[in-house]
Amino acid sequence: MKKTKLFHDFFESEKAGGFILIICTIASLLVANSVWSESYMHLWHSQIGNQSIEYWINDGLMTIFFLLIGLELEREVYVGELSNFKNALLPISAALGGMIVPAGLYLILNYGTVTQSGAGIPMATDIAFALGILSLLGNRVPVTLKVFLTALAVIDDLGAILIIAIFYTKNLIWTNLLIALGIFAFLLVLNRLKIRNLIPYLVGGIVMWYFMLNSGVHATITGVLLAFAIPFGNGDEKSSSFLLQHFLHIPVAFIILPLFALANTAIILKSDWQFMLSHHYTIGIALGLLVGKPIGIWLFSYLSVKFKISELPTDLNWKSILGVSFLGGIGFTMSIFITLLAFSDGEHIDNSKIMILISSLIAGVIGLIFLKSTIKNSN
Repeated sequence: MKKTKLFHDFFESEKAGGFILIICTIASLLVANSVWSESYMHLWHSQIGNQSIEYWINDGLMTIFFLLIGLELEREVYVGELSNFKNALLPISAALGGMIVPAGLYLILNYGTVTQSGAGIPMATDIAFALGILSLLGNRVPVTLKVFLTALAVIDDLGAILIIAIFYTKNLIWTNLLIALGIFAFLLVLNRLKIRNLIPYLVGGIVMWYFMLNSGVHATITGVLLAFAIPFGNGDEKSSSFLLQHFLHIPVAFIILPLFALANTAIILKSDWQFMLSHHYTIGIALGLLVGKPIGIWLFSYLSVKFKISELPTDLNWKSILGVSFLGGIGFTMSIFITLLAFSDGEHIDNSKIMILISSLIAGVIGLIFLKSTIKNSN
């Protein structure tokens, strides 16, 4: 399988971004629980316009992150792992298992309670962290395994985006939603007319974001819609999609996601914080990420190959798929993002964030150790 330059850039940026996220998370937790705690918390709640800085990061800047995810998904569909339907079915099956099983485990503990809306929290995989952990193994990792994890995580994020759009939309304002969709349709027309200049798409995207923001549907959905409106062409280095995706790598990996981590992991740990581990919703998150993810990803992958729906690449084995399945349990960015939509109670949000961090750390360590042993033995 050919490793394209853009895939290499994407992998490298996500890898480096994962390490930056770790540093930002640790720094944010330390400052939030230091003598500077009050000033630090006030910083993220400071107003710009009529909203807080945290709000503009989560609803504004994260739209750009979703735009990058959408562009990567578009590339995968046209010329990447997902362009061949037979090849695509393996990561698609894996992603489905990685969403269905964790959500099921969570709902077993929380169905019918006030926290059942958190079922989407353990369904997501953090691309930056997962690829960052995988990169620690160096060149011993087969390219096909990197591509499988990337495709799995991108599809996983698409699933999370659909979950957000369907289940975390509360009060719809149809007029604004129809205007936003009308702008999207107009951009698709520009695409069909082969207008490749990015300016009208970006301006249209900003206007679409404004109306989506005021429609009741989460504004970050705009990023994915805009990605598929931007002309892909033949996908070469002169295409609009390639140019924008290449440009967004650095600001997303080194500015937007670190800001998201800093703003959303500013958690003040109480003296009895460990008791939050006993709540049904926090146990559900842990079970979803640490048990549901690896079981779902591995089992659905195995069944899709067993029933000849897809094929396992020749340089991969089921042990390496299981190792990557544990990395799929690194939720972080998307899990925290969904937490903010699922819960309105501050205690629920903070407890969920802590459990996401703990579970993601454990999943990453298990995946790294397992893959290191597996790849060493297989070579």
